[in-house]
Amino acid sequence: MPLKAKVRERVRPFLPPGEELHYLFPATAMVSHGGGMFHTLVAVTETRVVVIACKWLTRDKPDSIWAAYPRAIQLGPVEMGSLGPAIHIGDLTLEVDEEYVPVVRAADAEISPADHLPPDPLPDL
Repeated sequence: MPLKAKVRERVRPFLPPGEELHYLFPATAMVSHGGGMFHTLVAVTETRVVVIACKWLTRDKPDSIWAAYPRAIQLGPVEMGSLGPAIHIGDLTLEVDEEYVPVVRAADAEISPADHLPPDPLPDL
């Protein structure tokens, strides 16, 4: 289910001025070096991927920027683990609800479409 418009509006102050929000999805972050976990919103704009930490025990109220990466960073591949789908960005492992896996893949396809197209079923035609 897409995130509500009010969540998108709450995220805008954490983005570079004038940037258009292309993709937004919630995730649960697992910090590899500290063993902690917290809820995040991952915002993808024209120039950046911004991981925004949410307020304690909420998934839709952004609190602070945890990390920002250049837009060229790949979010996937999505790994299907025992706890569900996960992606790795920097030192974070982000667990993503299955319904947002297509959003992750669409964001990646936007920057490298050739890698995300299905194989040609009839290559000899």
